[in-house]
Amino acid sequence: MVHTTIISAPGKVLVAGGYLVLDPAYSGIVVSTSSRFYTAICDEPSLKPATIRVRSPQFIDATWSYGAATEPSAVIEPLSENTSKNKFVHLALQHTIALAVEIKGLAAIQDALSRGLDITIVGDNDFYSQRAKLGTLGLPRTIASLSAIPPLSPMEVRLSDVHKTGLGSSAALITSLTSALLVHLSVIPEASLSDDKGEGRRLAHNLAQFVHCVAQGKVGSGFDVSAAVFGSHLYTRFDPSVIQDLMGENVPKLSPILSPSNAAWNYQIGGFKLPPYTRIMLADVDAGSDTPSLVGKVLKWRKEKKAEADALWTHLDQVNQSLAQTLLQLSKLHDHDPENYKSAVKYISSLQAVQWDANPWQPPAELPIVQTFYEAHRLSQEVRGQMRQMGTLSGVPIEPLEQTRLLDACVSLAGVIGGGVPGAGGYDAIWLLVCDPDSCKPDQSPLERVEHIWSNYKELSVSPLSSKESLAKGIRLETVNDIPGLTDLLHAP
Repeated sequence: MVHTTIISAPGKVLVAGGYLVLDPAYSGIVVSTSSRFYTAICDEPSLKPATIRVRSPQFIDATWSYGAATEPSAVIEPLSENTSKNKFVHLALQHTIALAVEIKGLAAIQDALSRGLDITIVGDNDFYSQRAKLGTLGLPRTIASLSAIPPLSPMEVRLSDVHKTGLGSSAALITSLTSALLVHLSVIPEASLSDDKGEGRRLAHNLAQFVHCVAQGKVGSGFDVSAAVFGSHLYTRFDPSVIQDLMGENVPKLSPILSPSNAAWNYQIGGFKLPPYTRIMLADVDAGSDTPSLVGKVLKWRKEKKAEADALWTHLDQVNQSLAQTLLQLSKLHDHDPENYKSAVKYISSLQAVQWDANPWQPPAELPIVQTFYEAHRLSQEVRGQMRQMGTLSGVPIEPLEQTRLLDACVSLAGVIGGGVPGAGGYDAIWLLVCDPDSCKPDQSPLERVEHIWSNYKELSVSPLSSKESLAKGIRLETVNDIPGLTDLLHAP
């Protein structure tokens, strides 16, 4: 029986903290998604010793072969004739195997690679735009239609030509690949992934952050990798200097720097989840924006107009933190009084936010719940206002007018708590937080109201994603039978 290691890592949505998460003085609200990347690794005796084959069977011409030369130092060399290089995969293999040699010793890793490794990497459909497929199937752009597309569906294009949806595919891919290698090479035990913040998970985090930064050529904020490792949380970034020595040509030993015992990894992971009976709704908006150029312009403005920028960021951070605490308070209200909470959600599902706490006959036990939901609405709208202000001052389309009109139309619907443009903003996507009561007539569901707006919207082309929040804590060990569609892809030619 060939031993197969399968590790998955989720995508992300940064619902508050855009731009601010670049600075360790501020935090952001990161929600991890039900959409995941999967890496499956098995020993493959049919391959030459020390050969690693990596396949992304959802794409055309997406197989890469590498040779692992472990002496005098661990070097991974591309062997394949494939002209499309895959920098992300190559760097993940290079640095993970180098770290494994440092921790486990050369002989153990040579033995582990002696049979050859076959690696398959696939991503859930939501990471890639499914517009073309829905069009081919003659289906409307709705969440229900997305379920008609087979899971882990082939994209029928080259990897370089795929249209991504902004869920953090590169971070989820690198995190699942590096973590799967750490487990398969016995650098961390499988059991360590059942510990939410244990040493194995923290080593996986530090390695994935480093590889992602090297692959992107810069030290980013890291919230996307952090979501892939730890799930939904309040994120405060690490000091970029922790990996500065690893970013050059002559990389020193990895293990002292990437070790979970290295106190210079000063990121913070605060507990967070969305309130019960709510659902995050995501949509891909087919216009696209260049995130690095948006970030560069905002940082330039912050440098040039420091006093103006700092005042806005300080205020925005206070609103972001208030929003996080208000959403967490809703979970506490549910735990304290589930029945009245459930009833309150059902009540506000049928009304616009401006009407929520205007009912003089509101049952007294429901009133604090309804008022807290209204506060979440008010704060999410204030976050949007402050982000638009940042966009105006920096000359960057953080929430472009077209997005403002779309979001205003959605947020004014009954049962919609709030929304915004995730992360750095621009024309890529929108998120909404809607009430999701446990029983609702189909035509009275906030989700259906939102979908009606999206499918009939003329100014922008809006296509929903099926993702919800994932309550699983980031990276996790999988079994092949639990992932629909994976068995076929593992055995695809």
